Amino acid sequence: MHPDDAAPETAHHRHVAPASRPRRGAGERPRAGAWLVLVVLAVAVAAAAGIALTWPTGPRQAQDPTEAGAVDFVTGRVVESRWATCEGTVEDVEPDGTVPDDVRCLRVTAQVPDGGADGTVEVVATAGLAPADVPEGTRVVLERYPAADGQPEVWAWGDFARGVPLLALAVVFALLTVLVAGVRGLRALVGLVLAFAVLGGYLLPAVVAGENALVVALCASAAIVVTVLYLAHGVSLRTTTALVGTLAGLALVTALGVAGAALAHLQPVTSEDTFQLSRLLGDDGLDVLRGVFLCGVVLAGLGVLNDVTITQASAVWELRAADPTAGVRQLFARGMRIGRDHIASTVYTIAFAYAGASLPVLLLLEVYSQPLARTLTSGAFAEEIVRTLAGSIGLVLAIPLTTAIAAVVAGGTPHAEVAADRGHVH
Repeated sequence: MHPDDAAPETAHHRHVAPASRPRRGAGERPRAGAWLVLVVLAVAVAAAAGIALTWPTGPRQAQDPTEAGAVDFVTGRVVESRWATCEGTVEDVEPDGTVPDDVRCLRVTAQVPDGGADGTVEVVATAGLAPADVPEGTRVVLERYPAADGQPEVWAWGDFARGVPLLALAVVFALLTVLVAGVRGLRALVGLVLAFAVLGGYLLPAVVAGENALVVALCASAAIVVTVLYLAHGVSLRTTTALVGTLAGLALVTALGVAGAALAHLQPVTSEDTFQLSRLLGDDGLDVLRGVFLCGVVLAGLGVLNDVTITQASAVWELRAADPTAGVRQLFARGMRIGRDHIASTVYTIAFAYAGASLPVLLLLEVYSQPLARTLTSGAFAEEIVRTLAGSIGLVLAIPLTTAIAAVVAGGTPHAEVAADRGHVH
């Protein structure tokens, strides 16, 4: 073949191949990425401003729920536990409304600092416990009411000392997380600690101080999700995609929670705990409790959304890396096949998690033989239903939304950059 015959083909490949697809991909990626970054920056700035404006100021006033106004919690070790006979109280009321004169009770003798003559005190354990539940050597927490106004010192049963087993379980969880997930697991644990620091240092004090609970929850949730996602999964376009999907789903959950609370006429006081909280918060207690429900809806939705959005974004990135020729429609269709399975399993997870937490109430209602419709529409159950459905609907809508965003971004990103974003640079 004459060299001149091959020249047109060589020139054609030199001109077309390097110039078309890479240039088009490089042009699309910054535009999509830039929009995502702008959204995240705007949300982060708004969250920071909201936290600054609603930050609780002034000293925190502690409320003492005890009638005596002062109580010391003392840890002791059980020496003996035995059945005895005690005087009946209102807690022992019979089904016919009468209070028995004598009831069987569990008397516990415990060794405590500053105890009696032999260093021990005797208390009556809470109802429902048997000697086998409080064997010798068990660590317990007792309440000591100091002598005041001519009244003698009083000791009462408090609770079991659970610090050591709970701490051991937490250490096992942390070690297994780091061993299985490596450095990423360690970063996730750090993010978890920071998240609880935000809840304990800002959200709870701000709600108690009377700040708008919904605004506080949204600001805290945005700050948590931005910090946790980037800390656990690294700063990348894939993580930013999941973050935008999480924020969009959080907005949907919030809107559904507000609408559900209004349409279902949910009341702020639905249990003994909420009544006690309302009483301790004073005149503004009812207003605070109205926002507490929405605050719980936002926080509950945050945990679920964080899981599904990062999974969907990662799935689309893996699909794009496995098939460099896949377009946006193909990535979305394949990603949604994964997303549908995720929706089905996660909806069950949410429903059974709430059912497990509410099991004692469900059993109590079963004993009372209340009609199912009346049970499900009662105040306490209505709150759980609205919370569950708001989170589930937000979850269902967040998966296609996150998948679509990830398909557009990953489909417009050069294959080499997709591989690098996965952490496998070739």
